[in-house]
Amino acid sequence: MEDTPAENSPKLPVPGRRNILITSALPYVNNVPHLGNIIGCVLSADVFARYCRLRGYNTIYICGTDEYGTATETKAMEENCSPKEICDKYHEIHKEVYKWFDISFDEFGRTSSPQQTEICQSIFHKLLENNWLSEKTMLQLYCDTCQRFLADRLVEGTCPTLDCNYESARGDQCEKCGKLLNPTELIDPKCKVCQRTPHICDTDHLFLELPLLRKKLEGYIDSMSITGSWSQNAIQATQAWLKEGLKPRCITRDLKWGVPVPHEKYKDKVFYVWFDAPIGYISITACYTLEWEKWWKNPENVELYQFMGKDNVPFHTVMFPSTLIGTGEKWTMMKTISVTEYLNYEAGKFSKSKGVGVFGNDAKDTNIPTEVWRYYLLTNRPEVSDTLFTWSDLQAKLNSELLNNLGNFVNRVLSFIAKPEGAGYNSIVPDAPDAESHNLTKDLGEKVGKLVDQYLDAMEKVKLKQGLRTAMSISSEGNAYLQESQFWKLYKEDPSSCAIVMKTSAGLVYLLATLLEPFMPSFSIEVLRQLNLSPKTSLSFCNEKGETDDKKKPWNFLPSGHRISKPEPLFKELKDEDVEDFRMRFAGSQADRKVKAEADAKKIAEQLKSTNITEANAKKQQCKPEGSPKAKPTETEIPITKLDIRVGLIKKIQKHPDADSLYVEEIDVGEESTRTVVSGLVKYIPLEEMQNRKVCVLCNLKPATMRGIKSHAMVLAASSDDHSKVEMVDPPASAAVGERVTFSGYSGEPDNIISAKSKVWEKVQLDMHTDAELVACYKDVPFMTSAGVCKVSSIANGIIR
Repeated sequence: MEDTPAENSPKLPVPGRRNILITSALPYVNNVPHLGNIIGCVLSADVFARYCRLRGYNTIYICGTDEYGTATETKAMEENCSPKEICDKYHEIHKEVYKWFDISFDEFGRTSSPQQTEICQSIFHKLLENNWLSEKTMLQLYCDTCQRFLADRLVEGTCPTLDCNYESARGDQCEKCGKLLNPTELIDPKCKVCQRTPHICDTDHLFLELPLLRKKLEGYIDSMSITGSWSQNAIQATQAWLKEGLKPRCITRDLKWGVPVPHEKYKDKVFYVWFDAPIGYISITACYTLEWEKWWKNPENVELYQFMGKDNVPFHTVMFPSTLIGTGEKWTMMKTISVTEYLNYEAGKFSKSKGVGVFGNDAKDTNIPTEVWRYYLLTNRPEVSDTLFTWSDLQAKLNSELLNNLGNFVNRVLSFIAKPEGAGYNSIVPDAPDAESHNLTKDLGEKVGKLVDQYLDAMEKVKLKQGLRTAMSISSEGNAYLQESQFWKLYKEDPSSCAIVMKTSAGLVYLLATLLEPFMPSFSIEVLRQLNLSPKTSLSFCNEKGETDDKKKPWNFLPSGHRISKPEPLFKELKDEDVEDFRMRFAGSQADRKVKAEADAKKIAEQLKSTNITEANAKKQQCKPEGSPKAKPTETEIPITKLDIRVGLIKKIQKHPDADSLYVEEIDVGEESTRTVVSGLVKYIPLEEMQNRKVCVLCNLKPATMRGIKSHAMVLAASSDDHSKVEMVDPPASAAVGERVTFSGYSGEPDNIISAKSKVWEKVQLDMHTDAELVACYKDVPFMTSAGVCKVSSIANGIIR
């Protein structure tokens, strides 16, 4: 996670300041989070936390993984390990995903902590002492095959709700209609473990008496929903629960993995995950600071903002508040709840359980920058209704809004200032003493001031999408201002006006970096770098009293004489072929993709084994008299003289997400940017031996898409005749990255320097990016660089792959 403002000790509430406590729904730890999960809670909360810090509010952002319950036990059974091992594994995966998405938690913890057990059991004792708990015998499904009571998520069946009839409803809630269920209500229930039909048995459990707490709860809801400006979908979901009539809610489960119930009769049971999970907000804060009660038992001085998806609403507006009210203690209760609807994927729903959609690690593997993903998800944030993720929409927003609007404005301004004297300002922000008398600039200031007011109003009300749209409008106004001013003419014809326009525009660039920091922090850091400003000292926007008097005077945002750094493009175009690649790559479920990937691998390997490069063809080209027309190679024959092999350095490597036998590497071959290369070497060479290694790279292959990732070169390795041993073809350690590799005993034209003697090469067969080979007699070690020969450690002759 990104570091929050550097402090040696945890932040605590400060009297007289706005103290903001922010939580996002704790992501469940049994799978990788998908984009719907990320925008639904974690990313949205991060935007608001960053905004609050920007305003100078004393803010902490708390989150962590929800680790107890049936889903964890089920996943552990699937992966044949313990629940703790599952939690350890996926907690780290979640941390890595959120770190890549620039999520700025103050504390990212977990609910399987000693603090969770202590606080959860303490709250339970208070509820028991205050007589808000009751014991009931309930009917529960029991599986004879598994010899256990089945917790709600271990049962699936048909939803009993009229007009729903969803056939894969869970025992606790229907994913389709959202209705909360008991397992015994399902039609044709099945055990998720063995798929047998369970039968109903009696079992005793503890219940929270919600009907007895209703009056206190409604008083809280009626007051806080207005004071905190609850979102309409949160109010509707809460009122639906109240309208149905509150019922006693079971808080215990027949499981082993969870917080133990501190009661002799129920010592073999644990707390229901939706009783203990919201308490995780408190326990994770207790991991952050021993003085956690200053945040959680301080309603006069702390405002609690909570972010979540719509299916979590009743647990945060009914269950959790009732639990806290029932203790009789003075808790910091939720002031504002921000709720999102569902983000759907292409033609269907994102689903962790079914593996449908783009997941957090997938986003990273696309090489689309973090700020683009954040921007797209936030412009598409489903605030009032479900929204749809499509690759073509992502492309359109990147190319038109980020590249052509925002990126274009920033680059035009800074590039012009950076031009040498006589064409620009030699990287120095010009002086503009009479800016307020310049009518076009004054009008811009008025427009920008109004937009900033709208931005602040939207963000204070947690209308994040509106806030982002408003900030982007300032970029549009900036582009229009540049165009109308015709600054390129003013530079010669009216230098003083041109200075005003450029100083004002540079101020707008800084303003945009500030306003957009909550949404795209890496973008803002890069803009500040180009402005030659420090992110830690430069990013702030007005003081806590809301004083923003200078917002109408962007010409004052940067001092005259300030030297900027070198401007560079901020965004890259996303092309049609890339969009199609992504659409194909992420079609279907994760399981479907894996099956398809393996089938594609076999098919491509068979097809490409027929592609030949012959030494004879090369010799024919060399022996023809000068001026003779060169024979055109056939489709299956490529002259050796055309091979462009270079020394490369593997800068980054990881396993292919959809193919167990492939690596995906980023290789520096001496060009402006690295090349993405897919290599079938997983079975032969450990990943740690590939990282930061110099290799021989065949560079002039037509790019080929391998299991959804486009490969732009091929790494050369050698194998024994029987393929039992494979080694890399290593250039000398001192060989220069990007240097051409030649063959011993051959000198040819500069553009065609790669060839070989007949004694060295018998046959060469090219397989683009798979396991088919360049077949060669390797005994004379013909690969040469200026630093010496390229070698394999032990294979005398065989196959260059």
